[in-house]
Amino acid sequence: MKNKILASFLTVIFLIIFLLFYKGLQKPNIYIPITDVEKDIPSFTAQIFDSNNQIDSDDIFENDKFYLINIWASWCLPCKDEHPFLMSLSKKKNLEIIGLNYKDNIKQAKKFLKKLNNPYVIILSDKDGTKAIELGAYGVPETFLVYNKKMIKKITGPINDKIFLEIEKIIK
Repeated sequence: MKNKILASFLTVIFLIIFLLFYKGLQKPNIYIPITDVEKDIPSFTAQIFDSNNQIDSDDIFENDKFYLINIWASWCLPCKDEHPFLMSLSKKKNLEIIGLNYKDNIKQAKKFLKKLNNPYVIILSDKDGTKAIELGAYGVPETFLVYNKKMIKKITGPINDKIFLEIEKIIK
């Protein structure tokens, strides 16, 4: 009798757990980040790439000017894919591209830029990843379009043809 009750109890518990997991699998888990943001750039001090000099964010960004803050690393394959788009955007007169080198080896990052060319006006080092987090990034590559010291667009993932055209349209 005890064995039948125990077996029935375990069967009911198993069915409840199975139903909970089954229902959980039915929910979509796709995360779509917010891409249009209107928040101020956080004030920060960062080390300039390949230097011991520090720079304050207030000294980088000016009003009435567009900036792209591009978070990149030499070990990031999608960063290589988006690099030609950054090179094209770097030729725009009304846009400056700021690089944030994320958790990278300086020698490898230099090789990356030497091989693919440097689209950045200035590159900041983010050896421990805290600057990227302060900006609101989740990984690399991520890019923020900035105007009047406000982030107006967030691009998660590599820049592609569609995003390139969106950026061109905004900065005109």
